Amino acid sequence: MGRKRSSKPTSFDIAYLAGVSQPTVSRALRGSRSVSLATRQRIEAIARELNYSVDKNASSLRSQRSNTIALLFFEDPTPDGANINPFFLAMLGSITRATANHGLDLLISFQKLEDDWHARYQDSHRADGLILLGYGDYTLYEARLNQLVASETHFVRWGSVRDDNIGTTVGSDNAAAGRLAGEHLLAQGRHRIAFLGQPDEHCPEFADRYRGLCAALASAGLAADPALQRDALSSEGDGRAAVQSLVAAGADFDAIFAASDLIAIGAMRALAEVGKSVPQDVAVIGFDDIPAASLTSPPLTTVSQDMKVAGEVLIESLLAGIEDRPMPSRVIPARLVVRGSTGG
Repeated sequence: MGRKRSSKPTSFDIAYLAGVSQPTVSRALRGSRSVSLATRQRIEAIARELNYSVDKNASSLRSQRSNTIALLFFEDPTPDGANINPFFLAMLGSITRATANHGLDLLISFQKLEDDWHARYQDSHRADGLILLGYGDYTLYEARLNQLVASETHFVRWGSVRDDNIGTTVGSDNAAAGRLAGEHLLAQGRHRIAFLGQPDEHCPEFADRYRGLCAALASAGLAADPALQRDALSSEGDGRAAVQSLVAAGADFDAIFAASDLIAIGAMRALAEVGKSVPQDVAVIGFDDIPAASLTSPPLTTVSQDMKVAGEVLIESLLAGIEDRPMPSRVIPARLVVRGSTGG
């Protein structure tokens, strides 16, 4: 059945006839560049045919901003039960400062992955836009992101920056950082490098880091050995289990590149349990440079992501979308912090 139109046309009538959502009609009629020219012209033509006129008072009310940004953390198993990755806690300070610099308020919320967190914000006026940190299994997370896009919710996320990203993504250059880690280990004379992390579509950032390591090995005329790769999520327990698996299989390795510091810390614990010393027997590199990385024995060599720049770029990108300006994804360089776990 068709939509029964009231005597006075509304933006919902235009949306129905144009085959778009009502928010798209609203943006098109105020000339937003976020709506394509062809769609905007089709909507304007339908509005003229219906003799539709914008209710200025209602439009003003709808366009009012809350000047609040919502920061959504997602659960990530941790030894202390906090279920928030310490890397994201470290990013919180830079996001808070960047938000304050723009005169905005910050609403912080913790979300469980099974919750319908996307529905909680997309139709409310609690915040002008969302910053998403953490995601668990990305293949499950994609559906939620698509729902945010469909509902035209403004959001930006921290993650792997790729051509097929859903929405705007800000993230470190994980592939380049992985290559840095590999080149450092090769320079230390290590050639049997194990990778601990799940390098597939479920964990795209880990996949990029492994790709960088493989590129470094290839440049040195070496091939990555699949027998030296073990899946691990970002926890100490996973890192410990991965090393135990390598040892049980009799794997020959003289270095470990872990996809996160938590994995690396667990790996170092497992190496100590089987009598292998770091870095004499096995050199270890982590990723994230969380506070605990400098407190291990020996201190952990790791990849540091630029938290200050990350916070600023996340806020600037989100504000661009809220203000109907282009909000392209951004890649931020990372750097290697050399400590005792790789022997200098």
